[in-house]
Amino acid sequence: MATLQLYTKGASVWIPDPDAVWVSAQLLQDYTRDDKHVLLQLPGGEEECYPVAAPSDLPPLANPDISEGESDLTALSFLHEPAILHNLRVRFLDYNSIYTYCGIVLVAINPYDQLPIYGEEVIDAYSGQDMADMEPHIFSVAEDAYRTMMREEKNQSIIISGESGSGKTVSAKFTMRYFAVVGGAAQQTSVEDKVLASNPIMEAFGNAKTTRNDNSSRFGKYIQIGFSRKGAIIGANMSTYLLEKSRVVFQAPAERNYHIFYQLCASRQLPEMRSLKLATPEHFRYTNQGGDANIPCTDDVMEMERTCNAFSILGRSLLIHIKMKELHLFLLMCFFSTKLAGVLPEQQMELFRILAAVLHLGNVNIQASGRSSERSYIDADDVSLAIFSKLLGVEAAVTAHWLCHRRLILGGETLVKPISGQQAIEARDALAKHIYEQMFKWTVHRLNAALRSQLGRTRSFIGVLDIYGCVTELQEGCYLALLQLTSSSVCSFETFERNSFEQFCINYANEKLQQQFNRHVFHLEQEEYEREELTWSRIEFSDNQQCILLIEGQLGLLDLLDEECRMPKGSDDSWVQKLYDKHLTGRGHPHFRKPRMSNSAFIILHSADMVQYEGGGFLDKNRDTIFEELVNVLKASQSELVAELFQQQGNKPSVANGSVRSGRRAHREHKLTVGFQFRQSLQLLMDTLNSTTPHYVRCIKPNDLKRPFMFDPKRTVQQLRACGVLETIRISAAGFPSRWTYEEFFFRYRVLLHGCQGSGEVQLACRQALPQLIPDPDQYVFGRTKVFFRAGQVALLERLRAERLRMAAVVLQSWVRRWLARIHYTRTLWATITIQRYCRGALARRLALILRYTKAALVIQKTYRMLVARNVFHLVRQAAITIQAFIRGTLARRKYRLLVEERAASLLQARVRGWLARRAFTRFRAAVVFAQCCVRRRAAKRELLKLKTEARSVERYRELNKGMEVKLMQLQMKADQVARERAALKESLRVEREAAANELSALRATIQKLEEHQKRFTARPVSILSEEEQQERRRAEEKAARELLQLTQEVEALQREKASLSTERDRLSACLLQQEQAQEALVQQAVSRATAAVRVELDEERRKHQGLLREFTRLEQRYDNLREMSQLTQGYGRTDSTQSLEPLSPSPQSLSPFTSAFPSPEEVRRISVTSPSTETRVWSLETSMDQLMNMMDVTKKAAVELKEEDLAHAYDVVRVANKCLESQLQSQRSEWEQEVEMLKCQLRQASSGLSAHQQALLEAREQECVRLRRELKGLRSTVPIRRLLTQVFPSTFLTESSSSSSQQKAASTTGLLECKKRDENKLIKNLITDVRTDIAVSLPPGLPASVVFLCVRQADCRGDQTSAYSLCRAAVTAMKTALKKHTNDVAMTALWLKNICLLHDLLNQHAPKQTNDPEEVQPLNFDLRDSIRTLSDLRIQAYQQLISIPKTQLQNFLASALLEGEDVPGLKPVGSRKRAGSEPRTARTDAPTMASVLKELWVLHDAMSHQALHPALMEQAFHQLTYFISASALNSLLLRKDMCCCSRGILIRLNVSQLEEWLRCRDLQTEGAVASMEPLIQAVQLLQVGKKTEKDAEALLQTCTALNSDQIVRILSNYTPHSDLDEKVSLNFIRMVQGLLKGSAHAQPLQLLLDIKREFPVTFPDATPPVVRADMLVIPDSLKISFIRRV
Repeated sequence: MATLQLYTKGASVWIPDPDAVWVSAQLLQDYTRDDKHVLLQLPGGEEECYPVAAPSDLPPLANPDISEGESDLTALSFLHEPAILHNLRVRFLDYNSIYTYCGIVLVAINPYDQLPIYGEEVIDAYSGQDMADMEPHIFSVAEDAYRTMMREEKNQSIIISGESGSGKTVSAKFTMRYFAVVGGAAQQTSVEDKVLASNPIMEAFGNAKTTRNDNSSRFGKYIQIGFSRKGAIIGANMSTYLLEKSRVVFQAPAERNYHIFYQLCASRQLPEMRSLKLATPEHFRYTNQGGDANIPCTDDVMEMERTCNAFSILGRSLLIHIKMKELHLFLLMCFFSTKLAGVLPEQQMELFRILAAVLHLGNVNIQASGRSSERSYIDADDVSLAIFSKLLGVEAAVTAHWLCHRRLILGGETLVKPISGQQAIEARDALAKHIYEQMFKWTVHRLNAALRSQLGRTRSFIGVLDIYGCVTELQEGCYLALLQLTSSSVCSFETFERNSFEQFCINYANEKLQQQFNRHVFHLEQEEYEREELTWSRIEFSDNQQCILLIEGQLGLLDLLDEECRMPKGSDDSWVQKLYDKHLTGRGHPHFRKPRMSNSAFIILHSADMVQYEGGGFLDKNRDTIFEELVNVLKASQSELVAELFQQQGNKPSVANGSVRSGRRAHREHKLTVGFQFRQSLQLLMDTLNSTTPHYVRCIKPNDLKRPFMFDPKRTVQQLRACGVLETIRISAAGFPSRWTYEEFFFRYRVLLHGCQGSGEVQLACRQALPQLIPDPDQYVFGRTKVFFRAGQVALLERLRAERLRMAAVVLQSWVRRWLARIHYTRTLWATITIQRYCRGALARRLALILRYTKAALVIQKTYRMLVARNVFHLVRQAAITIQAFIRGTLARRKYRLLVEERAASLLQARVRGWLARRAFTRFRAAVVFAQCCVRRRAAKRELLKLKTEARSVERYRELNKGMEVKLMQLQMKADQVARERAALKESLRVEREAAANELSALRATIQKLEEHQKRFTARPVSILSEEEQQERRRAEEKAARELLQLTQEVEALQREKASLSTERDRLSACLLQQEQAQEALVQQAVSRATAAVRVELDEERRKHQGLLREFTRLEQRYDNLREMSQLTQGYGRTDSTQSLEPLSPSPQSLSPFTSAFPSPEEVRRISVTSPSTETRVWSLETSMDQLMNMMDVTKKAAVELKEEDLAHAYDVVRVANKCLESQLQSQRSEWEQEVEMLKCQLRQASSGLSAHQQALLEAREQECVRLRRELKGLRSTVPIRRLLTQVFPSTFLTESSSSSSQQKAASTTGLLECKKRDENKLIKNLITDVRTDIAVSLPPGLPASVVFLCVRQADCRGDQTSAYSLCRAAVTAMKTALKKHTNDVAMTALWLKNICLLHDLLNQHAPKQTNDPEEVQPLNFDLRDSIRTLSDLRIQAYQQLISIPKTQLQNFLASALLEGEDVPGLKPVGSRKRAGSEPRTARTDAPTMASVLKELWVLHDAMSHQALHPALMEQAFHQLTYFISASALNSLLLRKDMCCCSRGILIRLNVSQLEEWLRCRDLQTEGAVASMEPLIQAVQLLQVGKKTEKDAEALLQTCTALNSDQIVRILSNYTPHSDLDEKVSLNFIRMVQGLLKGSAHAQPLQLLLDIKREFPVTFPDATPPVVRADMLVIPDSLKISFIRRV
């Protein structure tokens, strides 16, 4: 054998290990056939002798390094268990890759962690890609099945298997999600949402916690998901099998009942749940048997809400089915309703009542009585029974009676017999199980009604089949799901401590599915060999047909079980004895055995394991009986739902999962057993599977502790052996597992092909060279496109290749050593010659130096003499020059003085003449200004007289505002009263002033008297003072001196304190200044941050708004599609072109059917900011009359009556105005009273002591009072009233002014276009709706918008409000229709985008609120802000449509063009090995290149440039497209391992450089278009830089700043060298990079793939539109709009 040659010294092998299952070892010596043992070195360094009795006992060889982490297990050189286990461990732990191919099987390892590989961006990356090109993924299998279905029009199947907890449910969910996105997003249907929404309901009612899985399915379900011919999901249907009813009444330790019971108990505090009388799960017998009822990281309240929401989502199809004939009304109701219930709220509550009743039924206390406990009874006051009866609407006494009795019919007589306590408990539990089963079936029926297809016949379908596991697991693996283009989960074989009927059925199903799997794998191998035209011999594989016949064959286990169930006295022991007699006597069956220590059990040798079954309970579970009396009690229930459940059971011809037991013998048709039904269902399932093309997914549970990324080799190997992966490997290894295309083989092993230099005749070269490399012709075979090898031959070729490369390296080394020796000799010879040359040069330089010294002496002498003579000459020359300079300076100064005098005289003359001229001009201008002032004064006087006359004309206002005169008279009376009060106050002020003056004169008189008295006293002679008086005077003077000194000291102290305070003040001022500066800096920083945050928030709001517009467009398109479908269903034909203009009528709701119901975000934001209340919004000018009536709940008839009563309206408005005027007067009066009080205070102060300042203040206050009185008189005028009425009710007072202004504008405005009312529809039709594409593209940019605007302005100028509104709205609607008509035309979309933007800018420019300079822009008379807002939204939709067209075109070939474009000249062509089993693809002659991408970009740029769109808008568009290109390419690069190489990186960088150059040539890089490609550029650089040392890792982090940690690690892990000069990235380097990433900015938790659906918010530039005039427009005759007239 050629494989024995590989057992040489240094080879790696695998040896068994009790802990790690297999460990690696290294051979220390070569192996020969005579050796009885081999010497191995273990990983720890110790040596071991491994016994080898024969060559077949040799340890398995390890695969070469090239196969390390291979994505397809069948591509390994050696296919055996340790190689598979090691490859899975490396991919799982080192590369964090949970998916691996094994031929046609996808092996999925549960990571027990959330991975960012299931988002919509991943779905987009896998959609449309070949399975062989992408990394292994569940989406890749789903995409392969979906594409095969669409291409071959044949149903597919994806069979997912594995133990419980291995991720089967999650894998099935993600597969269904993939189909829902791929098959539903394009058609905008909601069926995919309903399919996904059925999972929470079925999980709540059919899943439970087991010992090894918190969400284990305990029933079998089969969901058929229907697809249309276009691949869209249009319906679904569900069937259920073998519900584990025993779990309702019994749970093993550490397990739970079904989730719905715990969800109800957790929600018991809700108001609607209080009537159910629920408590905690520990309170009920049916939920407390398993112990702890909590599941970690699970909130039962949230799960309950999720279940109810799923019911609501699924119910929408019911209304669609009912209202299909009234589809328009239904769609409008959908937008206004907040929740549509599938199972109505009252029906949901009925369901919850039934579930609560089951819980209370378990707490019913059944007591035994009698001598031998042969009787039983229930207390009449049992609370649980009363609640059960109340919830189900049955009689408590009747229920209690039939729970403890049974009816027998003997000889025509009816007997009622009591039953024992144990039998009564069993009857109670049977009733609970039966109620839950019927409710479960009813729920499934309602789900089917919601999921049923309403859109036509399904071409293919998706089916999901899920069969549960059993209780008390040792090895659980009970999930069976089939996806028909399907996703299907297959259960693993189960072996429990006590195996019963449930395990028997599941293992029987697994035998059938395992047989189908083995035969399909063998069939694929056969097809591969036949396609390659190989001569092959039959491959033997294990067939379990005998085991299947033992179960389902004639007189097999199921037949004997059904026969025993039909026997009147049949028992489990008699049935087991029949099995012994049938299958053990005689020759016996090879798969049936009898246990040694039991006579009631039997053993079946399944294909995966030997299972012992206990016979007890098989007959009861197969019959599944319930007493008929209890069913009749439930049929008579007052609850409609409960009666419906059991009435349906009675109407069926047969019972689905058993029979109803009564005293009377049942008919034969009621004898369908559970085993019989299960066998029929399984046979239908197998027929369905055999009619499809299956795809397989095997889920592996890496550990039992549920720890993330923990690999237990024992558990993994155990599952690999049971799930069929090793069987697949064995079948592949029996044939030719290693397969290489001739090109791949040639480029890999061309060093072994002698004489082959080129790749012209690759196949011929391989056929000639391979017999020399592998002498045994049985080890390989040549196919049509591939060469096939048996196991181990690739490793042999790798060894030969390594030897050849080693010999070539030795030859290269000898030549290099010779070259190095020759270089050493050459360098020595060159050094010797150099030394000699330097010595000779030194001697020559010494002689030259002597000669140079002699010559230098002569030169010095000559130079000295020359310097002496030169100095004498310079001295004479300098003297002559000095004399000449002085003379010339004198002459120049003389001439300068003359010039200055002449210049001064000229300047004086000029100033005098200028002063004279200015004086004359000033006088003339003053005269002109005086004349103008006179003229203007005269005109102003005339206008004043006119206004005074108009103000005095009270009759006019009296006619408009009846009742105002009375109010004005009252106000006049109040003003007069105020005036009288003012006069009284003034009189009192005068009296006070007189009193104060009198008092002042009296005081002055008193002072005068005192002065006279003092003068008389000083005139008297002074008498001589006595000594005592002198001493008293001296003491007083001393005291005064001391006080003066003390005061002086205090003053000095105060001055010092003042100085210190001044210093402190200066210091505090400096500190405050510094703090103010710091605070100002902080405020500036905060303002900058707030500004940035506001900008970000604004961008986010703009993005959300544009996203809502996009969603609105999608819903509008969906509405149109459904309306067309409804018209087709009603028999309507296609409307002609004349009827297409009906939506263009000037209806208020013509713009959109949901405009009034859903205001734009700008409108909501404007109302919330500018409107103080809702009433202000109601009376705003922008609100139309219809909307106003709808808001105020006023009918149109009432509105007509109101219009007829204008006087009443005017009177109400005047009343409002009067109230406003009264409030103003009251506020003015309160202010006046405050002023009066202040004057009184001033007056009182003045009475005490008046001064000149107070007198002046008093005079100022008097003047203020006069001013207030004057203002009060001014309030009597009607100008404020007129202004108020104009604001509140504009239609009354603006009619005349608008008509007069419109007449003036009509007279003054020219250059417009006039379109008659009857020609408006024709204009819109010829100009917008029905214009041909070639004509529209040839039009000048913005011509339709200009024409429409000029017509609208003309209608506005002549005062025709209706025509202006109707024409504007019709144009907007027509543009929207034109956009929908050309959804795939770039040129037409750009054209209408230009026209929409131009029309929006023109209307916005001429809007009344935007017009500031009436001389330049004349405003419109009527408000068109609704149309402007609609145009603003419409231009965003047009922009989004324009961007989506090239994105759709690029999505089909972008990844291929950017990643697989033209090869770089000089580089080796990159080829990648495809997965085994993938069909070879023919080379495409029209493969997309970068030129195709640039062509699509050029089409968009040409269309936008032709329409003269704003450059900023073009930059934003190409920014969006370049981000889409970069994100798509980077996502494909991250998911394709064959693209991660250096040569491919150079090619991608070249393509990106072409795109950058294209953008720079057109000045499109300023808006971030080039910056958005930075992640892709850095990823390409990562492929090209060194990846070995720590410096390389640090440089890598500094370079890749735009990539996150997951992306960097994924690229390094996927790096695959495609040449011998390159190496794979070592795991140590990857770990080093991961360690550096943890402490850097790359460690932030981001998703792996970029979101290619990300939309940047568009900002339209605020540019002034050009001036539009009719004489500037060139309207071609092809438009046929000659009926419009230039004005």
